[in-house]
Amino acid sequence: MPTPSKKTVAKKTPAKKTGDKKAARTANTAQVVAVAHAKPLKLRGKGKTLSSKTVFKGNVFSVTRDQVQEPGGVVAQRDVIRHNGSVVILAVDTSKGLEDPGILLIRQWRHAADQFLLELPAGRIEPGEKLIPAGKRELIEETGYRAKKWSKHVRYFASPGFLSEAMNVVLAEDLTLGEATPEEDEKIEIHMTPLSEVLAMIRAGKLLDGKTITSVLLYEELRRAGKS
Repeated sequence: MPTPSKKTVAKKTPAKKTGDKKAARTANTAQVVAVAHAKPLKLRGKGKTLSSKTVFKGNVFSVTRDQVQEPGGVVAQRDVIRHNGSVVILAVDTSKGLEDPGILLIRQWRHAADQFLLELPAGRIEPGEKLIPAGKRELIEETGYRAKKWSKHVRYFASPGFLSEAMNVVLAEDLTLGEATPEEDEKIEIHMTPLSEVLAMIRAGKLLDGKTITSVLLYEELRRAGKS
């Protein structure tokens, strides 16, 4: 049998590579189809704490090291920052009209962020304290403002992967200004800022506080829908 010429071999080699590529594409497509038709995972029930040890306890929060069994049977170790929860006050001033109401912001140094931040007044809910009374206390302490009208706005978890703290946002309206009574370690500037300016700072990435971004954007959405 004659030996194939170099020219003949050169023609056959690309054909083999092309076939390999087609086979690989076919295999990948089969995998994608299999995933697409896989039965969706449904998790039910609650997780179970098998053991828990407090590894740190401070004035504001503690840290526990937990051995847990999660829904689906996974057993894992979770380090959790335990916090009683916070109240966040979205104080809105409509005394100059409803078109562009004022949003009460405070400016203070945040050591963890290593910078000054503009944000809504907020603070820890004390054990046994109700939400609205906590909001009234924090608003007076940090800003001196009082409000005649209070309502719940939104509740969310800021970082549920390792932090138990729930952020409870309340809406405070019909404001009057009084004297603030901040704690000794609180040095706070008060800024009553038009809503339009707050939204512009959020869009420009100049307002970095998560609770403020969440609360103000939801307020604006509800306001546009005529629900606030």
